[in-house]
Amino acid sequence: MRAIVIHGKQDLRVEEVPTPEPAEGQLRLRIAYGGVCGSDLHYWAEGANGEYVVREPLVPGHEVSGTVDLDPSGELAPGTPVTVHPATFGIPQPGIEDRRHLWPGGAYLGSAATRPHTQGGMSEYLLVRRDMVRVLPEGVPLRRGALAEPLAVALHGLTVAGDVAGRRVLVSGSGPIGLLAAAAALARGAAEVVATDVLEGPLERARGLGVHGTVRIGAEQLPVEAFDVVLECSGVPAAVSPALAAARRGAVVVQVGMVPNEARPVNLAPLVSKELQLRGSFRFDDEIDEAIELLAAHPQIEEVVTHEIPADRALEAFAAARDSSASGKVLVSFRDEDR
Repeated sequence: MRAIVIHGKQDLRVEEVPTPEPAEGQLRLRIAYGGVCGSDLHYWAEGANGEYVVREPLVPGHEVSGTVDLDPSGELAPGTPVTVHPATFGIPQPGIEDRRHLWPGGAYLGSAATRPHTQGGMSEYLLVRRDMVRVLPEGVPLRRGALAEPLAVALHGLTVAGDVAGRRVLVSGSGPIGLLAAAAALARGAAEVVATDVLEGPLERARGLGVHGTVRIGAEQLPVEAFDVVLECSGVPAAVSPALAAARRGAVVVQVGMVPNEARPVNLAPLVSKELQLRGSFRFDDEIDEAIELLAAHPQIEEVVTHEIPADRALEAFAAARDSSASGKVLVSFRDEDR
């Protein structure tokens, strides 16, 4: 079978590898699409995602959709359309029993955080546990189903923020996660959603999703003390201080975008003077089920996808995903007709 394999910094190859056979409790999926995530880009461009270094060949990808190829239990018929919850959870800890994604010892598809690395889903076939599989409802095509995982990340950021119904929400950064966060905030009943970015392309895509307003950073002024909830989705450290300034007194600011694991200057004065709550958001627990429901109810969310590129041109796909001015969500296709 074909697989996309990262061997190190800027060393990405499409290779033939053995087709895996399912063990007890596993299913084999025929992958249709794999979304290119920011962590995948870091593994390719830098050979590392934060502190997690590629030390052995790594198949990236945790945003996948496809069909059941083989279920030894017979529960799911071949051809059943599915997506995947990419996490296996670790050891329960006191005080966070209800937040499995924070338990130590877990794993995530396409991650160099474990040794051996946890191989991801950018391959023609993928083995997963049955409890990781989510059947897509009728009417949700595989292309849209590949958005379930990143949409779940966005929904978890909103869960961390609390109820946004009837509230003013600022989404800082209109990359794929920011766009999905804006769509999720609208779906959860926010009274107003405003999206920001430094580039016009992402803002145009945000307007296509129905946000109430956009602000181009560097060209337009971001309102001060205007928002009940701020979702910082860019992962750019320089965006944190403006996010705190844009929050109204007593507001909640959630850091959704991954930031570098290093010290950076941030103006924390507004955190104190406005008694803000600054919260972190990491992956998700079970929001993927709500994500699938939203994808069924709001088909326009699929507009976040701007590129669909065959797996044999994987390097082109990763390069496209790196160009945020021209791309939203980039999907790598493993469908035979795309060869």
